[in-house]
Amino acid sequence: MKGARTSILLAVVLNFAIPTFSASAGSGQPKTPPVEGTWLGALKVSSIELRIVFNLRAQADGSLSGTLDSPDQGATGIAITRVGVEKERVTVEVSTIGGRYEGTLNAEGSEMSGKWMQGGAALDLVMKRVKEVPKVVRPQEPKKPYPYLDEEVTYQNIKAGFVLAGTLTMPRTGSPFPAVILITGSGPQDRDESLFGHRPFLVLADYLTRHGIAVLRVDDRGVGGSKGDASQATSEDFAQDVLAGVAYLKTRKEIDPKRIGLAGHSEGGIIAPIAATQSADVAFIVLMAGTGVPGDVIVEKQIANVLKTQGADQAAIDTATRNQRRICEVIRSETDPNAAREKVRKIIKESIAVLSEQQKQALQQSDATVDAQVKGVASKWFRFFITHDPKTVLRRVKCPVLAINGEFDKQVLPQENLPAIEQALREGGNTHFTVKELPGLNHLFQTAKTGNMDEYAKIEETMSPMALETIAKWIEGQTKQK
Repeated sequence: MKGARTSILLAVVLNFAIPTFSASAGSGQPKTPPVEGTWLGALKVSSIELRIVFNLRAQADGSLSGTLDSPDQGATGIAITRVGVEKERVTVEVSTIGGRYEGTLNAEGSEMSGKWMQGGAALDLVMKRVKEVPKVVRPQEPKKPYPYLDEEVTYQNIKAGFVLAGTLTMPRTGSPFPAVILITGSGPQDRDESLFGHRPFLVLADYLTRHGIAVLRVDDRGVGGSKGDASQATSEDFAQDVLAGVAYLKTRKEIDPKRIGLAGHSEGGIIAPIAATQSADVAFIVLMAGTGVPGDVIVEKQIANVLKTQGADQAAIDTATRNQRRICEVIRSETDPNAAREKVRKIIKESIAVLSEQQKQALQQSDATVDAQVKGVASKWFRFFITHDPKTVLRRVKCPVLAINGEFDKQVLPQENLPAIEQALREGGNTHFTVKELPGLNHLFQTAKTGNMDEYAKIEETMSPMALETIAKWIEGQTKQK
């Protein structure tokens, strides 16, 4: 979904101090070409390419300092903690994200070939010297000064006992305004839902605010200015964060307390209905690629789609999905966390054992990688995700609902989820809903060719005008003063 917590190797860690360190060419050896400068490469993670940038610079004393950027994840300035140069061997360590690169420099000093190691995985990575990194074009991102108010805000989740931070945008005139809180998808996200070089919530907030709707977008727990710990939290806990935002908006005289709604993307489309059933203050909800079927079904479909995209045959897809069903059954039935982890570990090991040596090498699994997978699927969040049936909550939603999905969404399939959402709303007696499949759009609501995840970063468009207009017009219709 972003959804069933798509694995991204690089953590988004910003604004660390940049240390310095020594680099040695080896006494009495042929001079090694200098490595200072800008280096660009791309990691292949499943079906996704993530660009990696090393910014290395020499200091007056001959030492090197530098930073790492991951443009497709919106991460810049991550401190490189050590660079080692020994003859043609180059080592780059980034301790804040547990990453290490080991490469071999060519004779011209123009290219390094090696491996990026993180979380137990070792991925091929070729870094090439470049004069500058090609700029990512994101034409929809708004530029200051904005024609509306833009305010940094903080407020308490009193029940959980920590502060959340975000940005509130409001039109300059016409208060009290209708308002919407934007809810990110799975995994730690900033207030702009930054991913693959895009900032979808910045673009959506800008569009809605220009159309007279106040917008609150918020850093997730433990991200940016928000405190709290997401590692032991589930979608139900995140719903409490959302309701804290609703309570905050009710304190603002510029906001109409009877016209506050929610718009959730991916997992946010699970969270929004939970929040709406717990508070009469939620006037409407927008589900953007929200789910209508349980998480175990979502995960299985995602695995099948990724493998199909990678060219796997049906036998391989069937084996992978069968093993995933076994894992989900363990998580559902085993109440002892330690026992669950060991059973999951056994299934993963068994699935690796039947692979050919070539497949094992391509998969690059290690004990550390397996440990990371076990930790993820045995988490409290994953247990809730695969066992939660969104229909049970949707049947209790009484406020107006807009549910939209892209025709080419390969992470939350529209043909399965939209009918399930509509059925649940009807069964609950809700007559104030609109369900739409938007043609030609992917999971991020970009205009796409295939919908595959490897397109996300390559598409310049952050969010389709069709999606923006659909959301804005529907909210305007629900919040129009009578």
